[in-house]
Amino acid sequence: MKEIEILIPEDFAVEEASVFREKLNKLIDRGERHFILNFKNCTFVDSTGLGVLVGIYKRSKEVNGSLQFSSVVAPKVIKIFKLTRLDKVFGIE
Repeated sequence: MKEIEILIPEDFAVEEASVFREKLNKLIDRGERHFILNFKNCTFVDSTGLGVLVGIYKRSKEVNGSLQFSSVVAPKVIKIFKLTRLDKVFGIE
């Protein structure tokens, strides 16, 4: 199983989220299925970013793929995942 690691931008908001969605959808269309999203530089995620993550998660599951999160370290990012309970969906500890 080949996994592609993708670095999440520092400010994962409207503009960055749209670019990210396009990039991941193109990769899935090309046949890629397994992704690791690296949050080491990410300090902020807004509702658009969360929506894109949920959408990509659903799409990857539809094609029998996987989506893993790594290096979720910023307190604000951890907090938003916990508040929305997405930490349980995405397996963030």
